[in-house]
Amino acid sequence: MSLFNIMAVSASALEAQSVRLNTISSNLANSQVVSSTPEGAYQARYPVFETMLQDSFADADGAAAGVRVTEIFQSTLPPRQEFAPSHPLANEEGYIYRSNINPVDEMANMISASRSYQSSIEAMNTAKQLIQRTITLGR
Repeated sequence: MSLFNIMAVSASALEAQSVRLNTISSNLANSQVVSSTPEGAYQARYPVFETMLQDSFADADGAAAGVRVTEIFQSTLPPRQEFAPSHPLANEEGYIYRSNINPVDEMANMISASRSYQSSIEAMNTAKQLIQRTITLGR
């Protein structure tokens, strides 16, 4: 694998993790949303990644694999039902519906995504340093 392919693979990983971080942020921002109906409650969203083998990543030693986001999956878990008859959005039975998001899980996902992002940055920096050292060999 050439050093430039490493940059392309790392760039695809950065883009995918950026989408992941954005969806996690959206989930956290909407974790306390309340609705009067189960359909109106916010549903968590998660990106679905797919490996991409492309000719642009391929070299003489074999193909390299990048990653891309194919879709944003919406959770099918039911919203949390809470009895709160004094809430202004309570339905006729006195229930409100909260999003199905667990903030602790989302924070763990955010840490994982940010570490993956950092790893991709480190791979790019290492490839850049190797390219710079290769250039200086010719002097």
